[in-house]
Amino acid sequence: MDRRKFIKNTLITAAGAIIAGSAVFSNNKTGGKKMKILVITGSPRKNGNSNTLADNFIKGAQEAGHTVLRFDSAFKNVHPCIACNKCGMNGQCVFKDDFEFVKTNIVDADAVVFATPVYYFGISAQIKAVIDRFYAINEQIHKPKKSVLILTYADTSAKTAQPIINHYETLLNYLGWSDAGKVIASGVWTEGSVNNTPFVKQAYELGKNI
Repeated sequence: MDRRKFIKNTLITAAGAIIAGSAVFSNNKTGGKKMKILVITGSPRKNGNSNTLADNFIKGAQEAGHTVLRFDSAFKNVHPCIACNKCGMNGQCVFKDDFEFVKTNIVDADAVVFATPVYYFGISAQIKAVIDRFYAINEQIHKPKKSVLILTYADTSAKTAQPIINHYETLLNYLGWSDAGKVIASGVWTEGSVNNTPFVKQAYELGKNI
């Protein structure tokens, strides 16, 4: 299917896209505790759909009084893990790059947010590189934290998002983190197409009520 036809079909099935997309909220609130939240984004489009949802999540979280730090992985220098194992899963990585910001702030963060588009049926390469580098701080981040998944994709089938949700939940299970909510936004492809959809408010409310 060519791009023009795909966009046409997406517009035709807009209602279905909203139904297929979802927000899943956790009732596990912090009881008024002000948190440190690290938001890690994966889109190389500054005004991309997942970044827009991240913006709104951050707005809600800041209005609730939380401290939010943001790491836009697509605009940072993060070398992929090369499996050299010199860090020993709890030491200094051989690469000195922008991952140092993540390393400095994720250990004492109360919550970590992953915001990514779906690129070729997976999360973006940029955010995956960041997650793979968790290996070097593995022991330090094995402590209770909340986590959020914000996901955008062009397709309208819930099946497309499920493998990524599974990956996210597997990661949380391994680290001992708890899911605080998800915003799964389907049917959004071109830049700005998430605007004027319910997903924007869902992201904001999730940030405000985490």
